[in-house]
Amino acid sequence: MASISSFALAIVLGPAWAEVPQATIDALGTPDSVETSIGTLEFKDGIPTAESASKVYDTLDFTRALNVYNNSFRGASALGLVKGFRSAGAEDNTHVLIFEDLLDSAGLFITGNADTVYYLATLDLTDGPMVIEQPSGGLGTINDMWFSWVIDVGFPGPDRGLGGKYLIVGPDYDGPLPENGYFVAHAKTNHALYAMRAFMENGNDPAPAVANVKENLKIYPYAPGAWGTSIAEALKGTVRLAQEPTIPEMTFIDVSGMAINTIPPSDYGFFELINENVQNEPATSYDVELAGQLAAIGIVHGKPFQPDARMKAILTDAAKVGQAVGRTLNARFADVHPDWAHSENSNWMMMLWEGGAFFETPPPLFEDGMFKPFPPTGARTLDARTAFYYAVTLDSPAMIMRLPNVGSQYLLSFLDEQDEPFDGAKTYRVTLPKDIPAAKFWSVTLYDNQTRSMLQTPQKYPRAGSQSSPSPAAEAAEDGSTTIWFSPEQPEGVARGNWVQTDPDRGWFAGFRVYSPLPAYFDKSWLPGEIELVE
Repeated sequence: MASISSFALAIVLGPAWAEVPQATIDALGTPDSVETSIGTLEFKDGIPTAESASKVYDTLDFTRALNVYNNSFRGASALGLVKGFRSAGAEDNTHVLIFEDLLDSAGLFITGNADTVYYLATLDLTDGPMVIEQPSGGLGTINDMWFSWVIDVGFPGPDRGLGGKYLIVGPDYDGPLPENGYFVAHAKTNHALYAMRAFMENGNDPAPAVANVKENLKIYPYAPGAWGTSIAEALKGTVRLAQEPTIPEMTFIDVSGMAINTIPPSDYGFFELINENVQNEPATSYDVELAGQLAAIGIVHGKPFQPDARMKAILTDAAKVGQAVGRTLNARFADVHPDWAHSENSNWMMMLWEGGAFFETPPPLFEDGMFKPFPPTGARTLDARTAFYYAVTLDSPAMIMRLPNVGSQYLLSFLDEQDEPFDGAKTYRVTLPKDIPAAKFWSVTLYDNQTRSMLQTPQKYPRAGSQSSPSPAAEAAEDGSTTIWFSPEQPEGVARGNWVQTDPDRGWFAGFRVYSPLPAYFDKSWLPGEIELVE
């Protein structure tokens, strides 16, 4: 057996007197007393005292609770929508909420709009796939209960606005699926959100769009072996031939003017809501990292959530800080994310351009009729995701793509040109240069800072835009530009369509939308003015 010579061993081990430098040893250890942001931590030969250990565990629990608030707000918001639907009398699968007179400020919906006809439903996939017979002319999406995208519907979807049959399959279904005839999509949760918009004809009357939806929208259980399955397929013995199901009459609930709350709380109740979502949906419906954060604070699928008094206090504190994070990332984004600005030094922003709809890679370029994707970054844009779901609901690639004439684009502004919050008692204005790049229409809507829902004033519909419903269309000046005013009272000489009312006791922020955006929006050859204080 070969042996190592003493000479070779000396080379490997070095001189017998060699030691690791003391500076290295010191860097690996900890002194007996350490000053930190959580207070003084005491150690005995590197072992924390019981008091110091308690501080560390409190910090760990707070950190994990804060991460849960920021990373799972989307789940609480999704369940908040479902609970809001049900509070209005809507049952899953059979009832559809529809805003026949458009969404107004009575309902609490995060950054909803009064420009389009919303129609909304909850799908329950527990007992099998559900069919949606989609009417023509829609624009929307289906998301699961973590706001993960399932499929686009309508103009950005595979029906391209012509309508068609969608088949939404739940996580536990392993039965036969049709050969074709449907647009098939799979959800990871037992429930899913169907959220659609229809456009007003000529921008002045929602009634035709409402009638189209009510006459043509159908939601019903899928019948394996019926439509979409050929007899030749059945001959293989993998599916039983079936008759088409009896399609039930849809129940439409007009919720225009109804006070519905769909927004998660910002206190301890937030964690109770998240726990409810976790219990309702499969443990595999969200990623393992988030599942670990939830489990670390006691929220585990199939187990009771029973925090003690200490943990409740920590969770309550984390909710307070969590909502502060959401508000800070939106209103003060430029402190750490100046690239979210729509143009240099602008307070108009959209955080989705950093990582796209999936919060990882920017949306692809669009050149010569083809999309040109960027290489994956491999990193989640966490701040963008937190900011987005705190200020916006639902998600779709169609919300953030560089494709002209399809979908819609959004900008938000929380501060005036002097970087000050908007004061509801003061007067502001924004000037939009001529040739606003919207093939269909555009609008500016005001939202309450606290609820992130439409600002409630006697005006009811806090918006101005190119459509003449539900408020008069904005009028352009002789040079083609359009100025919109924001103030408690209508300024003298300003047309009604160019004024949005504010509440002296409420702060607000603005949302600017362009529907079917034109190239000038994407190449930024057209830019909106900043909202400025009028002295």
